[in-house]
Amino acid sequence: MVRGDLSLRLQSLSWKRNSNVKKVMKILVIHGPNLNLLGKRETDIYGTRSLDEINSTILSLAADLGIDANIVQLNSEGEILDAIQKSNYDALIINPAAYTHTSIAIRDAIAAINKPAIEVHLSNIHSREEFRKKSFIAEVAIGQISGFGPDSYLLALRAAKNLLSQ
Repeated sequence: MVRGDLSLRLQSLSWKRNSNVKKVMKILVIHGPNLNLLGKRETDIYGTRSLDEINSTILSLAADLGIDANIVQLNSEGEILDAIQKSNYDALIINPAAYTHTSIAIRDAIAAINKPAIEVHLSNIHSREEFRKKSFIAEVAIGQISGFGPDSYLLALRAAKNLLSQ
């Protein structure tokens, strides 16, 4: 056997072995402005659970689903744009909070990344003040989950897993 033939055969075996390894799904979860105040802020609307408690629940479900979840909370629109554009992930779950109704820049960043994005809200934005009913994000997201409190994130995580598994 020629040395080059052995090298090609080893490469072929290596590829076959690695092709059976499932890629870990990576999901970026972005919490927008003021969500760091959860548990203290307008508890009649947003509930009493802190962001740390919500994040623990997200990470627990992600582990159960075999997902690598990266969670960030950012108050600045520019930082949110940077996270959307630069992070290494397969799908995005985003609660843009007040930027939902104002940020064309976040909308455009989501459109540009060409990855599935799920918009999440703790409260039902469609049953609140008129200005909260318009979402610039909805038209570029795969879907929107709102009104289920912290479970909105868990529903989004399951939906992202299903989307990426297809």
